[in-house]
Amino acid sequence: MQKFDIKNWSKNVFKPKKKPKVKLTFAQELVSWGKTLLWAIIVVMFINGAILASFVVPTGSMEDTVMPGDFLFVNKLIYGPSTPQIIPFINQPLPFYKFPGFKDPKQGDVIVFIFPGEQNEVKPSKFEYYLKRCIASAGDTLQVINKRVYVNRKEFSLPKHGKYDIAIPELYASFPGGNLWTKDNYGPIRIPKEGDIIKLTAANIMEWRVFIMREGHDVATDGMNIYIDNKATKQYVVERDYCWGMGDNRDHSSDSRFWGFIPYDNVVGTPLFVYWSWDPGIKFVHLFDKLASLRLSRIFTIIR
Repeated sequence: MQKFDIKNWSKNVFKPKKKPKVKLTFAQELVSWGKTLLWAIIVVMFINGAILASFVVPTGSMEDTVMPGDFLFVNKLIYGPSTPQIIPFINQPLPFYKFPGFKDPKQGDVIVFIFPGEQNEVKPSKFEYYLKRCIASAGDTLQVINKRVYVNRKEFSLPKHGKYDIAIPELYASFPGGNLWTKDNYGPIRIPKEGDIIKLTAANIMEWRVFIMREGHDVATDGMNIYIDNKATKQYVVERDYCWGMGDNRDHSSDSRFWGFIPYDNVVGTPLFVYWSWDPGIKFVHLFDKLASLRLSRIFTIIR
């Protein structure tokens, strides 16, 4: 009589069967790679929107606090994380929701924000991030007298690495329309705060038209009466908080003097430190020159 070996029998019964490897077709391989890439993009979009982002300084408006060609890590938690704002690689803007942050932008903060558009643009022609210093917050009154900046009648001194350029002429400021202010002698102007009541007249409606439209309303006038969303009115109640941005390189800065207020909702973060820096004027085709322009002294510079 044959002896029953239960030990070997159990091994054979419960031994997992190896699945034969299936060779994927080219189309299946393509789909697999597409899924992997899609998940990678989603992860990048989440991190970029909610926690930490990278920003490259394109211009010299903040010299010598930051330099053109500086690569910065930006803290996006401090002013409130958001859902993704753009699709990576193609720079396509997305509708986004901003969550509450730990603080609001305050005077002296270096801020990264979504550019609100030129003076007469309700929506900017392209999506861009800008870097400036917050000079005044919602409810403050700002004035520039002979280049010196005053906020609530108290001088806001030029930052440590800020500078003027006396060779630049006193250009007219563009914002708001209807005033003859210059970049060196500007204001006074109040930075709008949620709940502020703006008195509207036939004389000042063109100054406030784009501002009100950026808050999501239709504005019209027949020369005598002003209509917001087809209703005649003589005032407007501000719906959001705003701040005012200027560059530390004061005379080489396209800033709020030329295009206006920055909504708090547009402020996405503050730079932490420089993690890479080189000359942006050298093209990558000259690779060795590009690498030779690396500014080692800038790396790990803390931005304040």
